[in-house]
Parts: sequence; C-alpha cells; structure tokens
Amino acid sequence: MTLTKAEIIQTVYQKHDLTKAQAAEAVEAFLRIAKDCMIKGDDLLLSGFGKFNVKKKNSRRGRNPQTGKELILEARHVVTFKPSGILRERITNGS
Repeated sequence: MTLTKAEIIQTVYQKHDLTKAQAAEAVEAFLRIAKDCMIKGDDLLLSGFGKFNVKKKNSRRGRNPQTGKELILEARHVVTFKPSGILRERITNGS
C-alpha cells in the first residue's frame, strides 16, 4: 500500500490540534522546504528517518531496448535515499 500526501495530511490533522487547512499547510511547507533543498543540490538529513542524497550522474552510452540502437544518455541529477540505522532496524524487526 502506498501512503499518499492526502493521507499524511489527514494523519497530521487527526493527531494534532490543527485544522485540516493548517495540517495541509504544514505538510506542504515541509515538502516545499525539502524540494527547495534538493533542487539546490543539497542533501536532506532527517534524524531517525534517513538521508536523501542528490547525486550527479555523468552522461553515458546506452541502448534503446526496443530498437537496439545505441544512444548517449544525458548527464543528470538523481535522488537516492539511505534509511537511518534506527529506521532500518525497525523495518527489519517489524515494529
């Protein structure tokens, strides 16, 4: 099952003394800050959760799987995620 942004907003609304609009704004503000951070190329560290890394991938040779034709894949930035030890342990133990 996938957790959606709407479900996160609903959970924040239910567990905290906020209106639904305030909960939505809080979640949107966090996501805006996180996006801005990564767009600048900075990493995002959330203690107890994990680290989002922005990495540069160089251009490289590739192949179109449908035609077999070789092509050059452009350089790009990718986001990777490494869970914290605490989160990894909790996922492993199921608690």
